[in-house]
Amino acid sequence: MLTNPIPNSEERIPDLCLPTGRFAPTPSGRLHLGNILCAMLAYLSVRRKGGRFLLRIEDVDVPRCPRHLARQAMDDLAWLGFTWDEAPLFQSDRSDIYRAALDRLTAEGHIYPCFCTRAQLMSLAAPNLGDTQVVYQRTCANLTAEEAAERAKTRAPAMRLRVPDEDVSFTDGLFGMQRENLARDCGDFILRRSDGLYGYQLAVVVDDALTGVTEVVRGRDILSATPRQLYLQRLLGYPQPEYVHIPLLTDSQGRRLAKRDKDLDLTALAKRFAPEEIIGRLACSAGLLPEVRPMGLEALIPIFDWAKVKRDDLRLPDMAGEA
Repeated sequence: MLTNPIPNSEERIPDLCLPTGRFAPTPSGRLHLGNILCAMLAYLSVRRKGGRFLLRIEDVDVPRCPRHLARQAMDDLAWLGFTWDEAPLFQSDRSDIYRAALDRLTAEGHIYPCFCTRAQLMSLAAPNLGDTQVVYQRTCANLTAEEAAERAKTRAPAMRLRVPDEDVSFTDGLFGMQRENLARDCGDFILRRSDGLYGYQLAVVVDDALTGVTEVVRGRDILSATPRQLYLQRLLGYPQPEYVHIPLLTDSQGRRLAKRDKDLDLTALAKRFAPEEIIGRLACSAGLLPEVRPMGLEALIPIFDWAKVKRDDLRLPDMAGEA
């Protein structure tokens, strides 16, 4: 392991002898039950091992993440019984740390400027990764310094990481062996946007390493991001955490929960349920309890086992209309 992986940074990778987990919400809206389920499983997993639990506020996209929503998220978690072992970390305060990592990758030749607009990217005849993503075809990968400087006069570039034609694999704690070819399945990806905001992939990798995170628990909708993060960890000399991607939580109709579901966010639920009732329902949905009953977080720690957690998407009992 490198002792000083990021030049010009005062932070260092901490001793990894103590199991450390984290919950990292993006405060662009009120927490919903899917967020709480993820926080609960991350908390129980690391507390069962006698480890640390950290709270990180992923507000690097400052315009979408006002600070009052971060404070509300912390209040919600405390109300539900969560405790964390250090002061919450705010990504919006860490731009200098991310800049140092990006500067290092740039100096080593891994980064290049990209001047493509979103419309141009979506119009390309390229493999599609979903409604908003395509595999980047390296349109700007071979620009000369002069060409890049000329384009920079009219448009600020995003900064992309050049990835190899290589398979990256890892073993997920619930879903087993996973493999992705970086060039074919994801393409060169953005580490800093054209508006200057740092990308999720860079921020999460830097923060996990520099806070000593040894296990990452998050939704399976982010599973495909893991190989990219493993590659970044390799380039920066970071240790690799263990990963567990949990099933998604759906409502009683099988619909994935989202921040737009106001009847299932904490504002509405706190008016009708005690914290133990919410935690108990989530624990039952996940497979930790055989039936729905009130249960506090601390009482679940001794009985937690990943072997009990279901692999299929989880169906939440109807809570929207209950009094």
